[in-house]
Amino acid sequence: MPAAVVTAAQAQAMIYKFKSRDAADVIMLGPNGDHVLRLLGREPSAKGIIEPADMPAAIAALEQAVLADEADTERRRDEAEQAGEAAPQAVVTLRQRVWPLIEMMRQCHRDGQPIVWGV
Repeated sequence: MPAAVVTAAQAQAMIYKFKSRDAADVIMLGPNGDHVLRLLGREPSAKGIIEPADMPAAIAALEQAVLADEADTERRRDEAEQAGEAAPQAVVTLRQRVWPLIEMMRQCHRDGQPIVWGV
């Protein structure tokens, strides 16, 4: 069953609640959940599922995105320092934002349980 595409206005008000039988819920605000789904190669949607077989690739994609984000942050910090400016600071890093979901995926993959949202 195809998932409904989420509009920008809906994404602002939306909250993603990733659920599984084997782990505590992971909750993200709409824009953050949209970003994470795009990192996983998915379009944001009000409902969805991550099957256990897809979790190793999803974990790897998120880990790679974290490394790229940290490298970009370091590059911007170096550029700002060289220009004599204050480096921008992220309030919540991508690593902090996706860590609970990565841990959820590891546990669910190990136990063979899917992760769903919007259901």
